[in-house]
Amino acid sequence: MNATAARDGRALVSRPRVGLFVTCLVDIIRPTVGFAAVKLLEEAGCKVVVPSQTCCGQPAYNAGDRATAKDLAKQAIDAFEDCDYVVVPSGSCGGMLATHYPELFAGEPDMALKAERFAHKTHELVSFLVDVLGVEKVAARYDGTVAYHDSCAGLRELRVKTQPRRLLASVEGLRLVELEEAETCCGFGGLFAVKYGELSNAIVSRKSEDIRKSAADTVLAGDLGCLMNMAGKLQREGSAVKARHVAEVLAGMADGPAIGESQKERAR
Repeated sequence: MNATAARDGRALVSRPRVGLFVTCLVDIIRPTVGFAAVKLLEEAGCKVVVPSQTCCGQPAYNAGDRATAKDLAKQAIDAFEDCDYVVVPSGSCGGMLATHYPELFAGEPDMALKAERFAHKTHELVSFLVDVLGVEKVAARYDGTVAYHDSCAGLRELRVKTQPRRLLASVEGLRLVELEEAETCCGFGGLFAVKYGELSNAIVSRKSEDIRKSAADTVLAGDLGCLMNMAGKLQREGSAVKARHVAEVLAGMADGPAIGESQKERAR
């Protein structure tokens, strides 16, 4: 497959160099999401590299610590400089890179230009596959009924909505049902869940009820933070619904324990 020209003006390349921004949560909590992302990208014809990296800076940014956020942004911009694209298996981190990095350096001409170029080549994983590479289907199977939760940042900052549903429709054995409030926040919001625990719990309680009413046996999303929040609530309520990252299902790598599930629990 021929990839489109990189948005920063580089010439058309047959095998684009894609830098995977792994994200902190994927690296520490759910590495299989990163491996699934690599598999999907390589199968789509990309050369995948994983530069040395750290946090995207979103926690600092949301806490008002602009100095720390800018330091982390500079590290990321430098690390991915030689990549045609930057791809992120997270709408939240992707939104930080593509939307808020340019805001951080407004009024700083040199860094502002670098941040704009960086933002222009940054994409959420599934939207990159569909919108940039033109992927129409995947070779995967998942036997079950799934519901997809639209994460706030991916939906509102990066316009990720139809892309995951289009690829999920090609997964053998999978039946996709819609949540009544698919676009409503799950209550995570990073630091929000820490600072406003009671309110966060009230929001995720509503989300878990929405999932229950859908009769899905699995809830999918493109953000690990959202998935951890929903999985935790579902498990506290004794629900059998599993939570998985959409990349794991699309890559055919959803055979292991669901998010928050142990090997022992899966064997029951």
